[in-house]
Amino acid sequence: MAESKVSLKLLIDTKSKTVLFAEAGKDFVDFIFHILAMPLATAIRLLGKQGMVGCLSNLYDSLENLNDSYIQKGHNKDILLKPNAANLMTSVPLLLLNDKPTANNFYRCVHDCSNGYVTDEPTAICPSCRHLMNKNITYVAPPHVNQKSNEDGGFVKGVITYMVMDDLKVKPVSTISSITLLSEFNIKEIGALQEKEIKVGMNEALKLLKASLHSNKVLTTVFLNDI
Repeated sequence: MAESKVSLKLLIDTKSKTVLFAEAGKDFVDFIFHILAMPLATAIRLLGKQGMVGCLSNLYDSLENLNDSYIQKGHNKDILLKPNAANLMTSVPLLLLNDKPTANNFYRCVHDCSNGYVTDEPTAICPSCRHLMNKNITYVAPPHVNQKSNEDGGFVKGVITYMVMDDLKVKPVSTISSITLLSEFNIKEIGALQEKEIKVGMNEALKLLKASLHSNKVLTTVFLNDI
């Protein structure tokens, strides 16, 4: 499947080498808003341990390397290491996550008792006939419910263009707000401004995620500098 990409239009001050703001559609805005809902473990796994600040990567490593014998029965480490990101996967095009948590196994009595007992521990004893409950059964997930609106899904509406600032502040685009911003940035030479349209894919999305944890000049960091 081809990589999903979204368009972004940057307004760059070539003198200060800074991205003043970007004009973005709903796909990009949906992505940056969904950063707020991303589990920490997912961010660590996406960025790599070297991309994290502080000691969170050590915490992740500790659980990843912990022997399964120390984990409570009925649980597995992926519950925390790979929290379910299904909502992000279905609603945000830039987050093509494919590492869902490992599903638990379920078992019933080897004699197929009609009492309907189920367990996630194959050494359990059937309360009815006292035999082992180690016959594997397959869990069937309910049909996927399409939660997209009548418009085009995601979180924000797609009928307008959004202004995304260098520090990821977001607001709807308007002519007045654009003029006001140029005044706030003390832009005196309009000729120094450059408009640049770019495509943002998974690679750029990861850089944006990383930069948002380190800097308040995210767009400049990602699109004008190396991180």
